[in-house]
Amino acid sequence: MASMDPKVAELEKDVDRVEPAGQEAAEKGPSRWADPKFRRGAVGVAAVLALVVAGLFVHYHNRISTDDAEVDGHIVPIASKIYGNVSDVLVVDNQQVKAGQVLVRIDPRDNQARLDLAKAALDLAEAQARAAGVGVPLTQETTQSITTGADAQLAAAQANSDRARFSFEKDSIAELAVARANVEARQASQDRAQADLARMKPLIAKSEISQQQYDAYLAAARVAESELDAVNEKLVSAGKSAEISRASMLAAKAQVDQARAMLQQAVANHKQVSIREADQASAEATVAKARADLESAQLQFSYTTIVAPTDGVVTRKSVEVGQIVQPGQGLFALIPLHDIWVTANFKETQLAKVHPGQKAEIDVDMYGQTFTGTVDSVAGATGARLSLLPPENATGNYVKIVQRIPVKILLDPVSADKAILRPGMNVDATIFTK
Repeated sequence: MASMDPKVAELEKDVDRVEPAGQEAAEKGPSRWADPKFRRGAVGVAAVLALVVAGLFVHYHNRISTDDAEVDGHIVPIASKIYGNVSDVLVVDNQQVKAGQVLVRIDPRDNQARLDLAKAALDLAEAQARAAGVGVPLTQETTQSITTGADAQLAAAQANSDRARFSFEKDSIAELAVARANVEARQASQDRAQADLARMKPLIAKSEISQQQYDAYLAAARVAESELDAVNEKLVSAGKSAEISRASMLAAKAQVDQARAMLQQAVANHKQVSIREADQASAEATVAKARADLESAQLQFSYTTIVAPTDGVVTRKSVEVGQIVQPGQGLFALIPLHDIWVTANFKETQLAKVHPGQKAEIDVDMYGQTFTGTVDSVAGATGARLSLLPPENATGNYVKIVQRIPVKILLDPVSADKAILRPGMNVDATIFTK
């Protein structure tokens, strides 16, 4: 027969030792449970324990808690917007300040000079704009007057040209033709008188006619010659008059051309109105630029006085009188203690029934008091995911860890004489899910 396992043998020995002990206890007498007092006491203790368990269940049912919570708030950095020398520091560390209270002053002399220069530039630009504005209507009226005068001169010159042309046509055609006709008629009369005189000379020599008759023919010939000379002079005079009329017509035409040129020049000068209007627009743009430069200078000048943007407590002061500060250089931080909340990091397994609007309690160790609040929101990601170096789970050594998700809890108003909660304080947070 195979040998028995040593462990089994030891167990059988232990059973043999227990059985005699039980038999001895049964031989001694009845157990304590048979005592009524013992039973009543045991039942009472059990009832008390049941009530305690029920009370704890009721108390902790529909609530979740965490001690991974802290008071949070805004931290307003106060920095310089300009380069300069600090002339005054009017606050100290941990000082309570009000919105609009002056905190730091920077030497304003450089910015004051730039502001004065900008004001002078604006005055100059406005004066130039006013002058340009006056020049526009003046140029418009002047050019309009010149254009009207040139138009009138052209009309007068055109009328004179027409009269000269009519006079030339009259002198060169009508009078000159009449004079020529008269010359031809007188020439014919003279020729006839000379012919009659020539016929009379042989007759007077033969005494066939009287001397009186001959003298009459001689006188007629002389009269015809005189009349011919007169009409020739008239013809010459008519020719000269025609030349004079032609010259007058050409002069009148030249005056017309000159007046037309003056009119065209006046019309061209009218374009100066557009140039003056462009100058006015440029001057107005210069005014706008100068005004913008002035506003910029005023804004830069206002930066020489640094004021509190909100009520709060000065923290981490790092500025002193005489210090040279740069744009964007931090001077201190301002903590508005009136605008705080609690950021509670609950386990992801606790947040299934949490939603905005639920009541909450905050236990503050500093004061040993409990303050009420309301759930405002639940973060969109876990704290680990929002950390500077998020975990990379796509590795071979992945271990599932319950993550925590931040929950923002807004505190009910707390009077300053009762408690002052500061960002960074550790607290316990409890949310009532129902």
